Amino acid sequence: MAEWRVLCLSGSLRRRSGNTALLLAARQLAPNALALDIYDGLGQLPLFNPDDEVDPLPAAVQVLRAAVGTSDALLIACPEYAHGIPGAFKNLLDWLVGSLEFPGKPVLLLNTSARSHHAQAALREVLQTMSARLLDSSCVTIPLPGAGCEVESILANDSFCKDLRDALNALCRALLRE
Repeated sequence: MAEWRVLCLSGSLRRRSGNTALLLAARQLAPNALALDIYDGLGQLPLFNPDDEVDPLPAAVQVLRAAVGTSDALLIACPEYAHGIPGAFKNLLDWLVGSLEFPGKPVLLLNTSARSHHAQAALREVLQTMSARLLDSSCVTIPLPGAGCEVESILANDSFCKDLRDALNALCRALLRE
């Protein structure tokens, strides 16, 4: 039985997203101590407006915050669009800024493109501002071939699997130290 719940957040709305495929592959490769849950509500979140951050919150935001609250850690795979964080994913993060569930949460970042470093730097900055506990030593870049990459092709690549397992084992070690 899993000891820790990890919420997986893909920053992509694309149907055949390499970022989502990487998270799905990670779920299959995760050690028994980790239960990886894939969040699929990114496209249902309303645009963030501080005026709407009142009780009751929009239903999709309640679901997001509850999922973050019941997780022990977050695993994020986010693409880079125009040298930045995709708008939909930044919107998700904006909804978590005022939450009590997010601060101090351990976060492991996965990057699917060796060329996309601007969004990763921006994502780190935003997450640090939000009081996330970034696990820098266990962040990993797994250079997928691009859009349309399938889970099966990731799992068929020994190097990708090793890198994912190493990152997930590092996450386990970080959670053990808590």
